[in-house]
Amino acid sequence: MTTNVETQLLDKRLSTTDRYLPVWILLAMVAGVLISFVAPGFSTFLHEFSVGTVSVPIAICLLVMMYPVLAKVRYGQASLVAKDRRLVIPTLIMNWIFAPALMFTLAWIFMADQPEFRTGLIVVGIAPCIAMVMIWIDLAGGDRESGAFLVAINAVIQVLAFGGLGWFYLQVLPSWLGLPTTSAEFSFTAITASVLFFLGVPLVAGFLSRVIGEKLKGRSWYENTFVPIVSPFALYGLLATIVLLFALQGQQVANNPLSVVLIAIPLVIYFLITFVIGFFLGKAVGLTYKKTVTLAFTASGNNFELAIAVAIGTFGATSGEALAGIVGPLIEVPALLALVYLARYLQKKLF
Repeated sequence: MTTNVETQLLDKRLSTTDRYLPVWILLAMVAGVLISFVAPGFSTFLHEFSVGTVSVPIAICLLVMMYPVLAKVRYGQASLVAKDRRLVIPTLIMNWIFAPALMFTLAWIFMADQPEFRTGLIVVGIAPCIAMVMIWIDLAGGDRESGAFLVAINAVIQVLAFGGLGWFYLQVLPSWLGLPTTSAEFSFTAITASVLFFLGVPLVAGFLSRVIGEKLKGRSWYENTFVPIVSPFALYGLLATIVLLFALQGQQVANNPLSVVLIAIPLVIYFLITFVIGFFLGKAVGLTYKKTVTLAFTASGNNFELAIAVAIGTFGATSGEALAGIVGPLIEVPALLALVYLARYLQKKLF
């Protein structure tokens, strides 16, 4: 059970800067779109700073966003999560069986006559989140240690299984069902680079910060002085990432408003279904609120960075598959932010 003190502390945290997060995100989106129109060459400028299919400016913003969250993790406790089968097994089932199957189903329901968008959505569905989900877990008062462990598992499985899942959901399963198939070859290098950029670097930095900080100054200094100093940078990195994403793709999104709506509908349904089922599954197996909400957000988030990189590398930057990937984070950010408030509501009602 979550104590009243914990609830009050979480409410206090959301009553200040985080309470206005929807406003900051909206302003960041508007700023990005304005940049895309006022300075159309900005996207070309950013693309020049890439390593493979990874945009270095976006990677830097994501590192800034992820570092404070991972610096808060008590890594000595994270290893205990592996023994909690009530958390690990449902998470693996949600991420690697239920979520891809659900996205495949939604893609065919809503995009039966839009093969490019359909393929793009399926690519998104087979890439569970390994980065930004930690932000939502933290805002919702979830278990950081569990979140860090689960995204690490996702990262390893993603490198090993992404290509195979793509082959299954784009070729094998459609063939079994008598549906058109899509041929695609996924780059192992792109997958590995995405995992290393968006999880590996901030994870190592957060781990070293805690180990060195506690050794030199003690845990009390680290958690009461250092962590509050770096914490605001999670919000700065998130907003900067949103600005860059909209600056890079603002014109393409603005020029295809109907396509954006068509892609957004199954995505919103996907986020809601995976979150709600993940949340009530956690409640059903007897998890605490912190671990339940961690399970729910880990199930509902997606690695859009990888999906975009793979879609662009495989189908081209102007393809419908790439557009589906691009629309993904633009819908995910406000959708998962809304789910943070839903989680807080369910916490008060059920825990």
